[in-house]
Amino acid sequence: MDSFAAFPESASPTAWLASMGYEVLEATSLAGDVSPRRYFRLVLGDGRSAILAYYPAELRDACDRFVVTTKLLHDTRVRVPAILGASCKEGFMLLEDLGKSTLYDRRDDGWASLSPYFEESIAVWQHIRSLPLESIRDLNPALDRDLLLAELQQTWEIYLTPRQLTGDSSLSRALWQALAEVCEQLSKEPQVVCHRDFMARNLVPLAGAGRLGVLDHQDLRQGPSFYDLASLLNDSLFPPPELESALLARCISNDSEMLSYHRAALQRTVKVVGTFEAFAKRGNPRRLRLIPPTLSKALYHLERVPEGQGLAPSLHELWRPVLAT
Repeated sequence: MDSFAAFPESASPTAWLASMGYEVLEATSLAGDVSPRRYFRLVLGDGRSAILAYYPAELRDACDRFVVTTKLLHDTRVRVPAILGASCKEGFMLLEDLGKSTLYDRRDDGWASLSPYFEESIAVWQHIRSLPLESIRDLNPALDRDLLLAELQQTWEIYLTPRQLTGDSSLSRALWQALAEVCEQLSKEPQVVCHRDFMARNLVPLAGAGRLGVLDHQDLRQGPSFYDLASLLNDSLFPPPELESALLARCISNDSEMLSYHRAALQRTVKVVGTFEAFAKRGNPRRLRLIPPTLSKALYHLERVPEGQGLAPSLHELWRPVLAT
């Protein structure tokens, strides 16, 4: 129980768990990214494993949203951790433990093993986007033009500009205008319910071929039709080209939809570069090694949208030292 030593006695997880009849035999703190949320894997008195989440005061609203999105996703046949108990007022939530390894954690298993899970993820994505927009309208701000562009602004300010990766004034201006126009076009496309971070680090392989559990879903919101698909195929774990092509063929039926996908993937890849850099600045550098392949993906998608015409060759040269690391 040493893992709970940092909690004041007045906010003890042990007392809260005991009030619901749960005895804790063992508690292990889990490594996260940089969120103030804290997670523990518990061994309960009956031998079951469970996850304790603690939300500090400034994140209690995320606890409330998790309760809402758990029900929404369960009702639409998306496998999410069951809530075994919750007191969002105190910041505690006890969750079903779906397993120790995400799809990203199993990245060394080889694509023969991983491919069925990516194929299953398409069905999960389709379930999520089938939710009515009205069900999530008041949960989180929409991924509209302003929010999409603000995410790119972070990457611009903390990663690209300090490394002189935006080029001279002419190239820099043209690149920013292209990114702004991509966000504008994404905001005009059909909108659906998005998970927001639908990628390998939030997908858990379960028993049974191809079955997946979905984590970290409290940020469900309205966004572009292919945003989650772009996240799945371009964030952290990158399927080989033949698998990516096969998955896209299942999801995209015309050139207009493919263009929407490339725009969403461009925004997502540029965005996550800033996210990984921000993580490092706050003490978690683990994702920095993902920046080079993510920037390479960004260039790939930039070449395939009209807003990026003529920019990619200059950026390939400018970004060469980063891409080579």
